[in-house]
Amino acid sequence: MQQMMLTVRPTTDFEVPDSTGYQLYSALLAVMRSSNPEASERVHDSEIGTIAVSGLSGTFGRAAKRPGNKMLYSRQTYRFHVGITDPAEIEIFQSLIQPLILEGMDINLEAGSLFIEEVKSSVLTFEELMGAVSRYDGGAIEFVFMSPACIQYGNSSVTEMFPHRVAVFNSLLSKWNHVCPEELKMSVLRDEFARNLLEKPDAKSYDTHSVMVNTAYDGKRGHPRPIFKQGFTGRCAYRFVRDAPQDVRNAVVALAMFAEYSGVGSSVGRGCGWVRVDMGAKEEVRR
Repeated sequence: MQQMMLTVRPTTDFEVPDSTGYQLYSALLAVMRSSNPEASERVHDSEIGTIAVSGLSGTFGRAAKRPGNKMLYSRQTYRFHVGITDPAEIEIFQSLIQPLILEGMDINLEAGSLFIEEVKSSVLTFEELMGAVSRYDGGAIEFVFMSPACIQYGNSSVTEMFPHRVAVFNSLLSKWNHVCPEELKMSVLRDEFARNLLEKPDAKSYDTHSVMVNTAYDGKRGHPRPIFKQGFTGRCAYRFVRDAPQDVRNAVVALAMFAEYSGVGSSVGRGCGWVRVDMGAKEEVRR
């Protein structure tokens, strides 16, 4: 698994949509296409998605031209995160790193370009992650949902609008089993997440969002229309009940560490589901 944190600066002041993930995703696909068309196609066609791209974070201004937009300033820097979870897709990582760093390519959005000032990257194997699980001290796990997590229930059109323990960890379990080595696959039941965890969201930081994740051609109107998904942001702590089985604890801790690479929910390649995870707080819940 690989992740990158990129610091960028706009070459000019320009407007971007409130949901910047979709444009970033398209721009990064263009970068990959220039150096590795096959990797670009695999990312685009993947059902679960082995690449997670956050939206831009930083200081924005109010857009003067169009509602639903915001301003990027050339005097400011912005950051975004890229995570790749499938060990077989290391060439995707290389397809981004080479043109962005070695060739000095800009990231071209619709109304302007981003110049890359800094890239920090890290690599973690599944085996190294499982080794870290054994060092976990038993405290609470805090998720900071940095961009809207859009978690669909099963194959339905219903979207979770709350960081429920079952929704969050079942989403991560599906992503984990899709990319992990065969011997590390997990078979945790939804009921085991429900019985052995409690969630405690921070009401002050909790918010809901409608995020543009794609466009589709509208035959009646004769032009593309945006496709939106709904999700939530904010902080939420997950705590084990006192008698939670060790295998469930290990699974939850592994999935929490994995979340920073994979993202949570759907459309993680288009700016959704970026999380930061803190394994620090020491508190358990008695039944």
